[in-house]
Amino acid sequence: MSYPWYSSYQEGVPQEINLNEYSSIVDVLEQSFKNYSSRKAFSCMGKSFTYSEIDELSRKFASYLQNDLGLKKGATVALMMPNILQYPIALFGALRAGMVIANVNPLYTDRELEHQLNDSNAEVIIIFKNSCHILQKIKSRTNVKHIIVTGIGDLLGFPKSLIVNFVIEKVKKMVPAWDIEGYKSFNDVLAAGKAENFKPVELNHNDVAFLQYTGGTTGVAKGAILTHGNIVANMIQARAWIKPVITDNEIIITPLPLYHIFSLTANCFVFSSVGAENILITNPRDIPGFVKELTKHKFTSITGVNTLFNALLNNEDFRNLDFSSLKLALGGGMAVQKAVAQKWKEVTGKPLIEAYGLTETSPAACINPLDIPEYNGMIGVPISSTIVKILDDDGNEVASGESGELAIKGPQVMSGYYNRQDETDKVMTKDGFFKTGDIAIMDEKGFFKIVDRKKDMILVSGFNVYPNEVEDAVVGHPDITEAAAIGVPCEKSGEVVKLFVVKSNKSLTEDDVISHCRTVLTGYKIPKFVEFRDELPKSNVGKILRKDLRNEEKAKVS
Repeated sequence: MSYPWYSSYQEGVPQEINLNEYSSIVDVLEQSFKNYSSRKAFSCMGKSFTYSEIDELSRKFASYLQNDLGLKKGATVALMMPNILQYPIALFGALRAGMVIANVNPLYTDRELEHQLNDSNAEVIIIFKNSCHILQKIKSRTNVKHIIVTGIGDLLGFPKSLIVNFVIEKVKKMVPAWDIEGYKSFNDVLAAGKAENFKPVELNHNDVAFLQYTGGTTGVAKGAILTHGNIVANMIQARAWIKPVITDNEIIITPLPLYHIFSLTANCFVFSSVGAENILITNPRDIPGFVKELTKHKFTSITGVNTLFNALLNNEDFRNLDFSSLKLALGGGMAVQKAVAQKWKEVTGKPLIEAYGLTETSPAACINPLDIPEYNGMIGVPISSTIVKILDDDGNEVASGESGELAIKGPQVMSGYYNRQDETDKVMTKDGFFKTGDIAIMDEKGFFKIVDRKKDMILVSGFNVYPNEVEDAVVGHPDITEAAAIGVPCEKSGEVVKLFVVKSNKSLTEDDVISHCRTVLTGYKIPKFVEFRDELPKSNVGKILRKDLRNEEKAKVS
């Protein structure tokens, strides 16, 4: 069947992918280890490992899981680390041993960690020292049998590893006191694991690779079941999409946490499958430190979210970098704002390409063609082997140009939520489409535009107000860095818009903001209230959490 978006594909991008190219994620890794053995695979804090070294170290880790811990295929291993060299070694090793990975945000509270460890039935956790005090509180209430602990600097080599760990623990005091019996250190595990004793595990598309947790911003976090087939499909889809611009010796800046689905698939698998070097940024919130690291590399690609790109653009040293090698800047995880995209093009000379995906779609579903010259306000077109529909409230497909809920079907779509059939039934249609909860429209060329999250929509006197539209208009003001819009109760109109603003000019007033909004928004969309903040609440990947702002407002009147 022909779809309108096919005509918008960049030359060389196929309409369908070959799902049988690899039988598992491990097949992808094995090919990269063989084809790019001498190339740098991952670098962090000045230390690099080649593909050959990652191959050897991950075999040792896999062997330890199999032989020393006696784990069988399908056991769940939790990874709770930031972007450090230990992460890909543990990730690849666990996958090679046939384990199921449950990625955990290192900033989780004890309640969140307890829920995820129990929900995923994790038997092992690899955790960095900074989070051990959280694990200590709840370990006895979980089924975790084995704990592997690592310091951020453990793999940086002597004497740097000692210096980094000493500064983090003793000088900066970033590691709260903890006491857990029976743990093993990551370095001791690698020393004990015998690569030659690793026994390859037979894997296929139906084997579960990840329980990737999502939905924490809307309620109890749910584990999306992502199979080897899901991840392999999305890897092939994304690789086909970027192939027109990717060549040898790519250097990828990796600031988003590898435990997040965007970075997990794109950086760990897609870019590794083409032999790229991933530059791991352990603390991307330290923008001066981040930019200093960028000066050391002739980087060709960078992945990130809108807030990260915005923060970089507001750093003078970043604006003075050499961008002559940059080929691809890919924004996902949240909407890319027009003002940020335009400034990015001005500073770097390259467009900021917006992509769209979700945890449940492994994640990529739509991406803009990489040859677009400018920001277009769209999330792009469906990638190869992917069908997207816009549905009304009754589940019927709407006409082109009409808004409705975005629904996705493709080999990258999850098989469901772990142990939550009721939640799975809410989001999966009988014909296999995943209902995203996002309101979107499609134009005549097959490009899709997200209007907003269904649950975030504000209803003002019967009119729909989409926070993304308000925020996008507001951040066009030169004195506004970030903004978030929510609906608050109003006796007259049901709801009105309240705007939270981070300003870059201290003299900016509420009246200034309202006046600006009057020039770019129709009457019912104009905020009735403006509140200035030093910062806005964000998720672990920098996505602004409107939910937290709504909860604050509710608490004021309760």
